[in-house]
Amino acid sequence: MLLMGFSTLLVGLLPSYSSIGVIAPISLISLRLLQGLALGGEYGGAAVYVAEQAPAEQRGYYTSWIQATGTLGFLLSLAVILYCRLVTGAAFDTWGWRIPFWFSVLMLAISLWIRISMKESRTYLVAKAQGKLSRAPLKEVFGKKENVRKLFVALGGMVAGMTVVWYTSQFYVLYFLTQSLRVDPVTVNLLLGGALLLGSPFFVLSGRLSDRIGRKPVMMAGMLAAALTLMPLFRGLTHYANPQLAKAARSNPVVVGANPQTCGFQFDPLGERKNSSDCDKAKAFLSKMGVPYTNARLPSGTGLEIKIGSQMLKGFDPQTIQSALKAGTYPDGADPAQMNIGMILVLLTALIVLAAMIYGPLAAALVETFPTRIRYTALSVPLHVGVGWIGGLLPTVAFSLVVATGDIYYGLWYPVVIVFISFLIGLRYVQETRGRDILSG
Repeated sequence: MLLMGFSTLLVGLLPSYSSIGVIAPISLISLRLLQGLALGGEYGGAAVYVAEQAPAEQRGYYTSWIQATGTLGFLLSLAVILYCRLVTGAAFDTWGWRIPFWFSVLMLAISLWIRISMKESRTYLVAKAQGKLSRAPLKEVFGKKENVRKLFVALGGMVAGMTVVWYTSQFYVLYFLTQSLRVDPVTVNLLLGGALLLGSPFFVLSGRLSDRIGRKPVMMAGMLAAALTLMPLFRGLTHYANPQLAKAARSNPVVVGANPQTCGFQFDPLGERKNSSDCDKAKAFLSKMGVPYTNARLPSGTGLEIKIGSQMLKGFDPQTIQSALKAGTYPDGADPAQMNIGMILVLLTALIVLAAMIYGPLAAALVETFPTRIRYTALSVPLHVGVGWIGGLLPTVAFSLVVATGDIYYGLWYPVVIVFISFLIGLRYVQETRGRDILSG
């Protein structure tokens, strides 16, 4: 908890790139990794504590509240960010964004007070009295073949799929609406906040359902549904949030022609990549404007060519490109008058429900998978890897795929492929754990 609290505070105190250079993004990535490390351990402890206190027949219901409150925490963060945007105005991008990180100190103090007031669970105390706790949990987790197998099954068959769907439904969709569809950030925050309010009860409902029919059926159904519907849901968002963009892309398609050797894969986890070729500059420019495009291969020695409808542009000139896009009826941003707010809210809520189906029963399933003596350590490992790496890389990898292809939906293949693989692994190897005696393992 202290690791999460202080790393979050330090993000808000971090000097800018102009002050300390490349050390700034490196420090930011390091602090984010520490946050992921802290989250994996803290979530694991919360899941174990609640599950060991809950009645066996309601373990899914009780632990599902952890997932629901996590989503409500994200809702609180949206409210804080929205308030800071309104208060600081144009200064939000320079220093106003730091306020939520400073505010986290108050939340840390409250959390520590709650933690100090808590007592160990009965299951833990019984296991301790019986001498069933491991003296070297990490060694036991990775030193026994059966435990390692459980780790890989938990990561591949449960956590990986949950993580990419959760990140897509609550974080990547935020980027997609603001950057790809050019919807006003305040409007996006309000819509996503409404979807979180409507969708949060489904975390508890899916947890309760897993108490009745099993953890595995609920989670596998959520993964399969996500693999099949993520693409259509995002296409629906385009149709209802920025119909002008979809119409312009159909009537005046954009084609970027260049020698492929001059175009790089813009994977930029530090956010400090400097594009040198005209091809890279043009693709980054079009992507940040939310303009979809296709690629055309040109022979070596040929300069950049951008075709917008019937117009052909040579080389990279931002102003010329913007003028051509405007002539091609590409909007500068989503027009509020043409947005279907109701349908956008429905689609966003559907994304939250998909995440809830997988995430709601997860804590109970993980706790029931590992024996008491190594439970805390064992279930934290797949969470570290899943949340910190598989989920954390989603925005960067997805953006790189979009820039490389020009297809604003292509980045969704990252979560779709991972959740489908996770579904297949889970279907084959995940065992049903509902009703398992978690004291004996």
